[in-house]
Amino acid sequence: MGYSRYKIALLFRIIILFIALSGLAFTLNNLNFKEKLPLAIVLLLPILFLIIFITRNLLKFSMKRFTETDDFFESIKYRDFSRWFTEKSGPRDIRELHKGFNNVFKTITAINSEKEAQHLYLEKILELVGTGIVAYNIESGAILWINESFKKALDIPSLMNTSFVKKRNPELYNAIFKTNHVNGKTISVTISKVKTRILAANSVFKINEDSFNLIILQNIDDQLNRSESEAWKKLLSVMTHEIMNSIAPISSLADTLQSQIRMHIDNPKDHELEVTDLDTGIESIKKRSEGLLKFAKTYRSLNKITKLNLSLISVKELFSTIKILMLPSLKSKNIELIFEEENFDLQIQIDAYLIEQVLINLILNSVDACKEQEYKKIVVSAQRNLDGKSILMISDNGKGIPQEFIDDIFIPFFSTKKNGSGIGLSLSKQIMLLHQGNIHVNSIENSGTVIRLVF
Repeated sequence: MGYSRYKIALLFRIIILFIALSGLAFTLNNLNFKEKLPLAIVLLLPILFLIIFITRNLLKFSMKRFTETDDFFESIKYRDFSRWFTEKSGPRDIRELHKGFNNVFKTITAINSEKEAQHLYLEKILELVGTGIVAYNIESGAILWINESFKKALDIPSLMNTSFVKKRNPELYNAIFKTNHVNGKTISVTISKVKTRILAANSVFKINEDSFNLIILQNIDDQLNRSESEAWKKLLSVMTHEIMNSIAPISSLADTLQSQIRMHIDNPKDHELEVTDLDTGIESIKKRSEGLLKFAKTYRSLNKITKLNLSLISVKELFSTIKILMLPSLKSKNIELIFEEENFDLQIQIDAYLIEQVLINLILNSVDACKEQEYKKIVVSAQRNLDGKSILMISDNGKGIPQEFIDDIFIPFFSTKKNGSGIGLSLSKQIMLLHQGNIHVNSIENSGTVIRLVF
C-alpha cells in the first residue's frame, strides 16, 4: 500500500514537471521577446519558479527514501539494531518504510537473543559434564572457551592462553596441546607430581580466517577409581543380601530348637525332647551353613566358568530341607507354606546348595509380596513337562509385579521395593544359567506371581 502511494506521488510530481516544461517551451516558441519583453518576463518567471520548485521537490522526495535506506544499511553494517525509525510522523510511504526497517531490526534482535540463549544453554551443559573441554586459537593460543572440568583435569585454576601451560609444565603442554589426538588415545602425563592416565581427543575447525583446536579430556584414573569403589559397594551389598537371606531362617530354626530345649530343661515331664526333631534341625542348620560357604565361593567366581557340584537330588529331599528352614519363620508371620507332594518322586541333576539359595530367595520375595494380604499363601511344587524338562514352581497370592517392571526385574540392582537391593532375582538367574536352565516369571498385579525354575 505504501509503495503504491509512493508511485502515485512520484508520478504526480513528474506530470506537473512535464506540464511546466511544456508551458515553458510553448511560451518561448510563441513570444516575441523584442516587442513584448515585459510580457515575456511576466509569463516566464512564474513558469521558471514552478519548474525549479517541482524539480527541487522531486529530488528531495526521491532522495528522502534513499537517505532513509542508506541509514538503515549503515545501522546493519555496524550492527546497531537498537535504532528505531519513527512510524508516527512523516509521509505515509516513509512511515511504511520505517515500519519495515523496524520489523527487520526486531527479527534480527530476536534471532540474536535466541542464539545467545542457546549459547548460554550449551555453556551450562558443557559446564556440568565431567569431560574436560577446551577450544583455543592455534596461532595465538588464546582460549576461546574452556570448562571447569578441563581446568580440574590439568589442576589449573585459570587459563586464558595455552602459553601459561607451556611455561608451567612444558611436558604437559606438548602432550596435550602439541600432540595430535584426532583418533583419540590414552596418554600418561604428570599432574601435580602424580602420574595420571588421560583419554584425549581433538578436532580442528575454522571460524572466518582463524583456525581453532577443540580438545576433549577424560581422566581415566578417576573414572576407574570411582568404578572400582562402586563395584566394591555393590559386591558388599550382594554378599550382605545373600548372607542375611540364609542366616534369617537358620537363626529362626535355632531359636525354635533352643526354645524346645529350654522348655525341656525347665519342665522335662510336660515338654519331652524329641531327639529326632532336634537332630533333623541341627542337620538342616549344618547343611545351610555349608551351603552358605559354598555360595560365597561360587559367587566369587560367578564371572568365570564355574564347575557346579552336580548330583541327582530328589524333589522330596530338596523340599524337606527348605521346609525345615523356612517353616518356623513363616509361621510367626501367619503365612501358609505349602509343598505339593504330587511329584515328590521327581529327581533333578542340580547343585543342591545353590538351588536351595535360589528357593530361599524366591520364597522370601513371596513373603514380602504377601505381607499386605489377609490370607497369605505360598505354594512350592514340581513337575516335568512334555519336553522332559524339570520345573520347580513358587507361587503366591501377593500383590504381584506391575507389567512395566516385568522386563527389568532380572537387571542387577533393580528393585521395586523401597529397601530392596535388586540382587536376589538377578543372582537367581545367574545360578540357573550356570545349570544351563532358566527362570520365568508370570505375574498379575494384585493377584499373585508364579516363578518357574526350568532345568
